Amino acid sequence: MPITIRDVREHELDSVVAVNNAAGPSILPMDLAKARFFWEHAEYFRVVEQDGLVSGFLVALGPEAPYDSPNFLWFRERYPDFLYIDRIVIARPRRGGGRGRAFYADVQSYAEVRRPLLACEVFLQTGNDPALLFHGHFGFREVGQNVMQGEGIRASMLLKEMCSYPYVAETYGGRLPDVDWLRPRPLPGRRPVLATGT
Repeated sequence: MPITIRDVREHELDSVVAVNNAAGPSILPMDLAKARFFWEHAEYFRVVEQDGLVSGFLVALGPEAPYDSPNFLWFRERYPDFLYIDRIVIARPRRGGGRGRAFYADVQSYAEVRRPLLACEVFLQTGNDPALLFHGHFGFREVGQNVMQGEGIRASMLLKEMCSYPYVAETYGGRLPDVDWLRPRPLPGRRPVLATGT
């Protein structure tokens, strides 16, 4: 059956938490309060749906988000503008079918017209080589490493430049065309984030 990638709906936050917490040790646990935080503040929060069920999600935030993740803060201290992928999770039975690649193509398409950089991290733990190769395949490069205080987990900090962003920012000056595929996710109390001038 075909998959659909779309914005998460509020009533699906429980499903997002369940998918996250069943993912295994490579994904930090999440409770409903954190899922609701993402609902209220994530610039990009989409799920993959198949057969009427949520089988994965990707969350990404801009630098203005009131987020205290040490890896997010690491990027914010060094780069003024970026879209930070906090987590991507695919349900175990659905892994290996291209959903991760589809998500990364979608989030890159989203970021390309809004942000100059796409940022994320990969935990440097035994057995995580496929995740590093996956990101390398998508053109990410390591720009440093960070050890998460309290967790003791070392992460490879990765960036990818959005090659179309300078053209979009110069051409549209912060006012993208009003078409469905360019409309950002509405956030409570925040104006939409559009491409800004260079």
